[in-house]
Amino acid sequence: MSDRQPTNVEEAGYVFVDPSAYADEEYFHRACAMLREQDPVHWVESHGLGFNSFWAITKSADIFDIEARNQIFLSEPRPVLGGSADDERRAKDGDLLRTLIHVDDPEHRDLRGVTSEWFLPKNLNKLEDMIAMYAKRYVDKMAEMGGTCDFARDIAMFMPLNVILSILGLPEEDYAKMLVLTQQMFGAQDEDLQRSADPIDMMAIIQDFFVYFTKLTEDRRANPTGDMASVVANAKINGEDLTMIQTISYYVITATAGHDTTASAIAGGLLALIENPEQLQRLKNDPSLINTAADEMIRWVTPVKHFMRTATEDYPLRDKVIKAGQSVLLSYPSGNRDEDAFVEPFAFDVGRSPNKHLSFGFGVHYCLGAMLARMELRAFFKELLPRLESVELNGEAKWMKTIFVGGLKTLPIKFEMSK
Repeated sequence: MSDRQPTNVEEAGYVFVDPSAYADEEYFHRACAMLREQDPVHWVESHGLGFNSFWAITKSADIFDIEARNQIFLSEPRPVLGGSADDERRAKDGDLLRTLIHVDDPEHRDLRGVTSEWFLPKNLNKLEDMIAMYAKRYVDKMAEMGGTCDFARDIAMFMPLNVILSILGLPEEDYAKMLVLTQQMFGAQDEDLQRSADPIDMMAIIQDFFVYFTKLTEDRRANPTGDMASVVANAKINGEDLTMIQTISYYVITATAGHDTTASAIAGGLLALIENPEQLQRLKNDPSLINTAADEMIRWVTPVKHFMRTATEDYPLRDKVIKAGQSVLLSYPSGNRDEDAFVEPFAFDVGRSPNKHLSFGFGVHYCLGAMLARMELRAFFKELLPRLESVELNGEAKWMKTIFVGGLKTLPIKFEMSK
């Protein structure tokens, strides 16, 4: 971390296009605080830096407002900030993927309906034993590691990976492949995680996903089972099979975001407990706080950093007018530290209630897997905390460079725990 300060709102606005800014959380939050106070609807001008200019939206109420107006603010043509060259390619050739985050109604509503039944509470509750089993497996692994580990890399990333890929129905020998491809896709701007610095490699990563999931689709259509992969492979919308790009995209978003974001929340949640020992002790003393603690970890980490929306008509917001055709960047980490939305937003509070955070989005695009993520955090820390006798940092915690999805890439810790 650094003591760097933005000198003005123009400089502050560039944190959203700078992957290294997300790896320096203190600077990032200083910049967002300046924007919330001085220019909460801020125009970020490209000035030839390789991206299309956009409005940065940093206040919680404004983000909720835009998310609720999904007929005015669309995910297409760009759900995520990218380079202007990406926008030009997308306009010419279309998206490489068409996941739930890429599309709008009615396609979005229809695609969401394919698996919405899976994520109802009555069905997710059936997974509690499986989730608890994986939580115990990785807490046991931690206990066997001799008192030191890189918690982010050795423990946190694996439990959610096992859960979501088990739900999909992938064979366990393929989990490592999915993990590497996920890290390469979401870590494309981080030299420690990227496949290479060449942007063309992102297309190669997507192609690797397509090759793998095309085979999976063909198998599940020929031999359907009871897993989610079979549901997606054999789904129909208005009597028609999903297109291959819709099917593969469904697998990709489920297999990647379905574990990476939860892993980030688990690792970041433990770091928050280490840095706030009174909250760790409070949670150990009162396990009934596990529900609010899990939500606070999710708010605190905010693994999904933003989504983009594009206006279909002129829309006044505060003292600005967002013109039709202009895009807005919804900054979820900023909204989750908004002084007008939270009491002491920079305090980590395991008992925080209410906690109307934005980490799962809002409105029609609210995350399908929100309940599953909460279940996993609760299960993991319910298993860990009674056995954890002490824990402290054993080196520097490092955050990945990203502009979209990410969290800690390394969290070295020293600990004592019971077997």
